[in-house]
Amino acid sequence: MKNFLSVYTQPRIWTILFLGFVSGLPLALTASTLGAWLSEVHIDKTSIGLFAAIGLPYSLKFLWAPLMDALPCPVFSKLLGCRRGWILAIQIVLVLAIMGMGSANPADGVQVTACWALLVAFLSASQDIVIDAYRVEILDKEQYGAGAAAVQYGYRLGMLASGAGALALAYHVSWQMTYTIMAALMGIGMVTVLLSSEPAVNEAILKEEEENLDKPSWLRKTVIEPFADFMTRRDWWMILLFIMLYKLGDAFLGVMTNPFLLEIGFTKTQIAEVVKSFGLVATLVGLFLGGVMIERLGTVYTLWICGIGHALTNLMFLMQAKTGADMHVLMLGITLENLSGGMTAAAFVAFLSGLCHVHYTATQYALLSSLAAVGRTWLTTTAGWTSEHFGWEMFFIVSVVLALPGLFTLWLLTRRTSLEEPVH
Repeated sequence: MKNFLSVYTQPRIWTILFLGFVSGLPLALTASTLGAWLSEVHIDKTSIGLFAAIGLPYSLKFLWAPLMDALPCPVFSKLLGCRRGWILAIQIVLVLAIMGMGSANPADGVQVTACWALLVAFLSASQDIVIDAYRVEILDKEQYGAGAAAVQYGYRLGMLASGAGALALAYHVSWQMTYTIMAALMGIGMVTVLLSSEPAVNEAILKEEEENLDKPSWLRKTVIEPFADFMTRRDWWMILLFIMLYKLGDAFLGVMTNPFLLEIGFTKTQIAEVVKSFGLVATLVGLFLGGVMIERLGTVYTLWICGIGHALTNLMFLMQAKTGADMHVLMLGITLENLSGGMTAAAFVAFLSGLCHVHYTATQYALLSSLAAVGRTWLTTTAGWTSEHFGWEMFFIVSVVLALPGLFTLWLLTRRTSLEEPVH
């Protein structure tokens, strides 16, 4: 434990924490916070629902990741290196896009707001590509657990700032000023980039790529080889299937949690208070415990324990359905769900990090995280239909059952191949 705690004092872990913050910051600005703004200016619910499609770049980011993996940033790479150069360039444009989004009043033209929001989402997904690659490349394998916890800590705090924080700001100042302040918070990432160092392994790779930039094989090296390299892993297709299925039960539940709580009698204020207090603390503790478990037990055992535990916590909502709007049951359920969710998130990020080859980090991590987003986005579209036709109790039982395919796939993988072996 002492050795693990000492990892958190290292500058690289703090760098990851701050970059995680600016990685999570834009997400709520194009999702829940934007939804509140649209609702306030009386945009119809159908239109607000369609804004969910703005998150599409997060599922498709693997399409342009190869270019960011192989090409140096034309503005800052000579000064900062490939990874830091791209991060800083994207952050500068992202600041301008967030301010532009805040200046567009959706009451005057919702289409303009949608265009700004889509640009913010695209830039945010692009920033994630490079930050994820940078995080993997600056850490040693034994630091993956602490790094996964740190990036998730930062990410959740960034979402809290642009979610609950932005809503609180908007109560006192205009939406334009709120988005301007959120844009200013991106400065945390810029300072972090300027004070950090470029991964040594990436500098060597960048030099090699620049020497071969004019060769006909460049397209093959940039686009084809990252995917071909991953396909050389034994049971690669099963690994991709596992990534899509592992958090399916959690995603299925998450789609309908708030509608369920509102339907049984909780107010929005009660839900927000419990989630922001008990939920946030439990998540942060869970992320830390997940990092400890990875360091002590390894990634695969942690995936097993956290996956089973997180599936079982879904049953707390079954108890909630039987007891009704009981605050004590809600506090316990939210605490356990977020505690296990934090542990699972740390384990899953560490697992994805360990799968990437250092020559293709950005492309491969973008592919893997995009697949996770596909599972979360598209495989849970029947959640509302299930709750409507079979009732809440059966819905929560189904959410537990949906965790089983991912665990079964993990069991097959651990029998057939070693998931702990490095691919570097």
